[in-house]
Amino acid sequence: MDRVPIMMCENSPLDWEKALAVGAGAVGGKGWQLARMARYGLPVPPGLAIPAFWSSARQGEFPVALAIGLRRALEDEGWLDLPLAVRSSAVGEDSAGASFAGIYRSHLNVIGWPAIVAAVEDVWRSLDTDHAAAYRRKRGLPEEGAAMAVLLMPLLPARASGIAFTCDPLTGRDDRLLIHAQWGLGESLVSGLAEGDEYLFEEHRRDAVLTLADKRLGGKMVATRLRQAGGTVTQETEAAERQRFVLDDEAALQLADLLRDAALALDFASPVFDLEWVWDGERFWLTQARPVTARPRHTYPALRGQPTYWSRGNTCEVVPEPLSAADWGTSRKLANMLLEEGYALAGYPLLPGAQRSGLFQGRLYLNISLIQWEGYDALGVAPHAMNALMGGHQPEIEVPPPTLGKRLARGRRMIRYLTRAPRRRRLGEKAIAEAFRQIAIWRRQPLPNDAGGFVAAFLELAHAVSDARDIHFLQGSGGGSVFLLVENLEKRFPGEGHAMATALLAGGAPSVTAQQGYDLLALARMAHADPLVQPCLAAGMRDSSWLDVLPERNAFRLAFAAFMERYGHRGVYETYLRNPRWREEPGFLLQSLTPLAAVDEAALRQRQHEGSEKAWARIRASQPMWRRWLIGSLVRGAKRDCDQREAARSTFIAHVEPVRRLLLAAGSRLAAEGSLDRAEDIFHLMPQEIERALFGRIAPAGIRARVADRQRLFGEWMAATPPDVLAEADRQHARPWDDDGDKPAANGSRRQGIPTGTGRARGKARILRHPKEGDRLQPGEILVAASTDPGWTPLFLKAGGLVVETGGYLSHGAIVAREFGIPAVVNLPGVLEWVRDGDLLEVDGGNGSVTRVDGGDTGAPR
Repeated sequence: MDRVPIMMCENSPLDWEKALAVGAGAVGGKGWQLARMARYGLPVPPGLAIPAFWSSARQGEFPVALAIGLRRALEDEGWLDLPLAVRSSAVGEDSAGASFAGIYRSHLNVIGWPAIVAAVEDVWRSLDTDHAAAYRRKRGLPEEGAAMAVLLMPLLPARASGIAFTCDPLTGRDDRLLIHAQWGLGESLVSGLAEGDEYLFEEHRRDAVLTLADKRLGGKMVATRLRQAGGTVTQETEAAERQRFVLDDEAALQLADLLRDAALALDFASPVFDLEWVWDGERFWLTQARPVTARPRHTYPALRGQPTYWSRGNTCEVVPEPLSAADWGTSRKLANMLLEEGYALAGYPLLPGAQRSGLFQGRLYLNISLIQWEGYDALGVAPHAMNALMGGHQPEIEVPPPTLGKRLARGRRMIRYLTRAPRRRRLGEKAIAEAFRQIAIWRRQPLPNDAGGFVAAFLELAHAVSDARDIHFLQGSGGGSVFLLVENLEKRFPGEGHAMATALLAGGAPSVTAQQGYDLLALARMAHADPLVQPCLAAGMRDSSWLDVLPERNAFRLAFAAFMERYGHRGVYETYLRNPRWREEPGFLLQSLTPLAAVDEAALRQRQHEGSEKAWARIRASQPMWRRWLIGSLVRGAKRDCDQREAARSTFIAHVEPVRRLLLAAGSRLAAEGSLDRAEDIFHLMPQEIERALFGRIAPAGIRARVADRQRLFGEWMAATPPDVLAEADRQHARPWDDDGDKPAANGSRRQGIPTGTGRARGKARILRHPKEGDRLQPGEILVAASTDPGWTPLFLKAGGLVVETGGYLSHGAIVAREFGIPAVVNLPGVLEWVRDGDLLEVDGGNGSVTRVDGGDTGAPR
């Protein structure tokens, strides 16, 4: 972010646009943040910045060249005789690592040229105080790099002012926003001389709309006022002012929305800022923004002495690429909704406001520490077992041995869960059917024609997703039954629990994702047999317009339309709002039909049947009848739960389609107004920003600036390789976890992962980075990928085996591979560097091994 000053000989101060161009290294953190806010269309008063190099250029006297340039600039602006604020803006101040709050001097109500010069010099001198030097040493900042920019701004006529935190500074909760308000200037509040009013806002679970959760009347015994001759004075407040709130509820909410918008504009991935504001009686102004540098971790007491571990072991399967702002805004709380329902049903007291997802380098991570603890504390699921279910290679948290009371509580929760879950599952299945009915209506209804209509439509969809708690339960609680099945089999068949469970779960009634694959096979056979269709596919026609020239009653045309009606909401990496649905771009499906026509479905089903029968034969030969009954019951439960998990995911993905349709329509509206260059740019805005933009609360130039900066940031994220796991000692320092001791060796001829598909296969490795490269995969080859989601399903059908770098036993790729009976191994970090395209691989879906047959152990990384 810091830039080298571009005008080292600049004698005049810089306006916000120039300050932004030279960067924080020239105008300090405070000046740079104000310049950013001005660029993003936020209400920031105009200002001028004296670059930081002047703080070291002075030789006892005020630099003559600067004096000439500064006075001319103040005259040009008409500010020379106006009351000004002269503020410090040191290099490194108001940064993510150091706030310097209260360390450097600032002056308010500075009037006239002599006072201005004196104030600037005093700000410079504050750089060299013992207090400032001690703070820099504490933060590990080099003394030789200390430099001070100075900001000059017209003083706002403050009826009221204050500070705010776009988090709860006491607990660290990021779903809260706290405002402190005081009459007059904010000096009395910042200095601690007066206790202002407090307003605590909280995001609603349904739609993240801010609501006033609590407010407290402050003492406000004194207030800082302006002196007519310059400077400020602290005076007692009148009794009427002490006894009433500074802001009414409506004004406080208006300010809260503005503050959150500022934080999102500055850093939508981590919008946690300490801001200062002023109210002039008509509008609110923002006068400072600094990242919160000392936010407590909001977590369970047992985790407070341990690092927080963030993992992509589960999320990189369905969202391997960076999330845009709209993607993050819609998915930020969904992880909480999906993971909480099972525990709530069991009666476990979840931590209010816990956040289980985070965005780092643009990628979605899960707070694996929280997830491991909740699984262990609520139901006794060991951290290593939770890791296996979630996927990924991440550390395990330390957990205390359970007391008798804890064991009894877990038992009660398990009984409560088991007795209540069947009804929730039935309700979930009904909710899925109702959701698809409603989604079909949303897809076809007319689009809104005004801002209010768009916002109402967005809220209706947001509420539909957040209120679908029975569907959340189906999506997020499938791990329990699978865990019990694997654990039971592991006791009876040591070292084979996963493999046995995989074989037992193969085949049977297909999940919606597997059925999608079978229906696609049927389409492929129909297309291959149709003399009107086959030539078009053979010619590589990916545009579906040719379907319209087929006879209306053509069997393939009708079948394809029926397929799209049922599955058209899906797509490649379908979780992203920015990605088109198959209904929009069916080319990938059409491209898949020709190779799929050669797939032997009967052999596929026979392979499933044989794997299952072989596993059952071992169980019948070694286990008593009562245990066979128990295993059968666990298999049926696990199969049901996995199928419902897939159905729930399909339902949530179906909601993406009308949301995407609305976003593109809103984007077209904003583009027509000049706020966006094209409709698709809307995906770089957070939902709250979209609402404000539609109602004209952000200037078009501010919207365009936010989009442009995020497009550049997105490009940087795409080019980066994020770590699989981050270890976070505090909220400001998340670093890659050093797991070298746990990583499999990069050389050697054999790798070990998690078995998720039955049988064994040998074939050439075909490394695919994206399913759209699927035409490179020949039937029988081993598909090797970094991650897979349901959009890869057509490729599973022709692959001889599957090797995936990420994923766990509950990943969607693992579930579908089990159903198809494909030899598959997941959770193999670094496998894409270990294997080369064309290597001969042997994949053992029984023991989870992948062997490079033709390479052997070369002794060198490949």
